[in-house]
Amino acid sequence: MTTTYALDIQGLRITLPGTARPVLDGVDLTVAAGETVALVGESGSGKTLTSRSALRLLPPGALVEGTVAVGGDDVLAMNAERVTALRTGTAAMIFQDPRAAINPLRRIGDFLTEGVVLPKVMSRPDATARATELLHAVGVEDSILDKYPGQVSGGMLQRVMIAGALMGDPSLLLADEPTTALDVTTQAEVVALLARLQQRFGTGLLFVTHDLDLAAALSDRVYVMYAGRIVESGPANGLFAHPCHPYTAALLASTPRLDAPAGRLPAIDGLPPDLRTELTGCPFAPRCRQATEVCDRQEPDLRSIPDRPGHRAACHHSDHLKGFEASKAIEGPEGPEGPEGPEGLEGRAADV
Repeated sequence: MTTTYALDIQGLRITLPGTARPVLDGVDLTVAAGETVALVGESGSGKTLTSRSALRLLPPGALVEGTVAVGGDDVLAMNAERVTALRTGTAAMIFQDPRAAINPLRRIGDFLTEGVVLPKVMSRPDATARATELLHAVGVEDSILDKYPGQVSGGMLQRVMIAGALMGDPSLLLADEPTTALDVTTQAEVVALLARLQQRFGTGLLFVTHDLDLAAALSDRVYVMYAGRIVESGPANGLFAHPCHPYTAALLASTPRLDAPAGRLPAIDGLPPDLRTELTGCPFAPRCRQATEVCDRQEPDLRSIPDRPGHRAACHHSDHLKGFEASKAIEGPEGPEGPEGPEGLEGRAADV
């Protein structure tokens, strides 16, 4: 029996003018109905472009290969009319900065309703009633409909953005780092709100973030992206407790924690690869302390991890990496493993 996913990306490869290698290189990713999937990685790894491909929001001049199916329909093969229908009903995005995404010269009521009124999906009275219902669902009074974006707080405006994304009753919700511009308290409120709404409406959610704690708290499954490639994927609990790729382990080891020992926070040496440079072998090899000769000359396949259902990693040495022993991929203040050693890092992983 074939499964129809809310989002099914297969072999997605995007090349931009002036680059020596693809920005996205063979990305495979799925989001089932009602499932929450996190996409994590450093800035510039390709997370946002992957999520925007579901709405065919691609850079000018992009050369695209592969398929991006939303609800079983390939977005890349749609005509303009079907793409418009997709964006007003089937899929929606919560952008990172609501003040940059909402027109400051239009009332909030206009922002919420025009996306379904202009394409004649709803009448204006019906759209206003739907907007009112969704504002109440996100904890906002409908009096905000007559206000301008500059008259409300950032946290309130992000709630408006979430309500706007739900106006067309989408089966797929794309959240592009929706808590980055918010304070810690408001972040927690928005994350809890997203979880409640996703459960209530049964929407598939792709949550793009660089915050691994948020990904662990919110998601069912996780994809880890580096240099435009998926380097590890699997169930959230297992992947964060026992990462099988040195990059994933390095991200976890470099995550700030209140209970961390005093001293310099471990960091990943080096920089992500430049798009103007072709890649050979494993893209993480120049920054990885586990790298050997085979890593420099041969790109690793994303393969299943024995005895860990659904867990895959693209590393030549994944069979030899056990949990946070892979943290040797970065160097802490007192050696490759930092002052804690593998045992201390293992304990911190359990808290994620």
